[in-house]
Amino acid sequence: MKALILCAGKGTRLRPITFTNAKPLIPIANKPTIMYSLEKIRDAGITEIGLVVSPENIDDFKNVLKDGKQLGINISYIIQQEAKGLAHAVKVSKDFLGNDDFLMYLGDNLVNFDLSTFIDKFKKGNYESFVLLTQVDNPSQFGIAVMEDSKVTKVVEKPKDAPSNLAIIGVYIFTPTIFEAIENISPSWRGELEITDAIQWLIDNSKNVGAHIVDGWWKDTGKPEDLIEANRTILETLKEQKIEGEVRSDSSVQGNVHMGKNTKIINSIVRGPAIIGNNVTINNAYIGPYTSIGDSVYISSSEIENSIILSFANISDVKIGIESSIIGENSKIFSVDRKPYSLKLIIGDYSNIQIPR
Repeated sequence: MKALILCAGKGTRLRPITFTNAKPLIPIANKPTIMYSLEKIRDAGITEIGLVVSPENIDDFKNVLKDGKQLGINISYIIQQEAKGLAHAVKVSKDFLGNDDFLMYLGDNLVNFDLSTFIDKFKKGNYESFVLLTQVDNPSQFGIAVMEDSKVTKVVEKPKDAPSNLAIIGVYIFTPTIFEAIENISPSWRGELEITDAIQWLIDNSKNVGAHIVDGWWKDTGKPEDLIEANRTILETLKEQKIEGEVRSDSSVQGNVHMGKNTKIINSIVRGPAIIGNNVTINNAYIGPYTSIGDSVYISSSEIENSIILSFANISDVKIGIESSIIGENSKIFSVDRKPYSLKLIIGDYSNIQIPR
């Protein structure tokens, strides 16, 4: 069995961060989001993995993941020239997939679930398609499946009146029969080849479509608040304190905190769970729980918690606490003591700034 991870989306809901970084490469707990997926797929015994990328972001993925050897996998890069839907991404991957069954995974998904169980059920059930489902409170925002006994009898994409609350959460297994289905569907009103339409074609043509319902944690990291929540969830799994840098005697590191090499904590308090990268300086500051700080960050005279700070950011003399925030690479946040007291901002497209009254 092979795996296919779809990473060609533009990540518009995460702009401006995704102007310079592909969405699946944005770090959560200081590790690119896609790494968690790759490790789960590898641990389930699949090592031949195709990444569907766009012409604009292929170099970003290659720079970070290379050929996958360092992870114990083999990565093939497949270019989807235009984002024409999930089924279209499968279609352009036909040469890579060949006649193998394959696991398909959305690149911005995080699933706290053992994929081996999912794969075993697929193999034992003799299915042409097998999907992962979970119950949601807002089914109109998802592809939805209707189940009868152990079979899927209907799927529909983001229905206004949802026939069930079982959402398809972006993990699928297909046999090569899916290519026949894709050839027999038409683009949706969005102009895309929908994978739900292809699955429905399988159902309508008496193919065996099944599903596994999970109660475990799952997150689509498509929005800033989703990234922050995912960061919290992963940091909660930290089990111990790991300090490789220097904590000065005037400082305190409390709880489960991971701290990298050449990092200095000076006259500061750090409360876990938190993760701090290499070559970071934290001086006269407070770092609260659920905070991830990338490499080569400088933080001085500021308070931060429940946030993601990417590499090379500089935060100095900020008199108001920073929380539930994502600070991009090479960003600078600082205050100056001069009049008139005013904000001076250079803000990228789609930025979101909340200012206390």
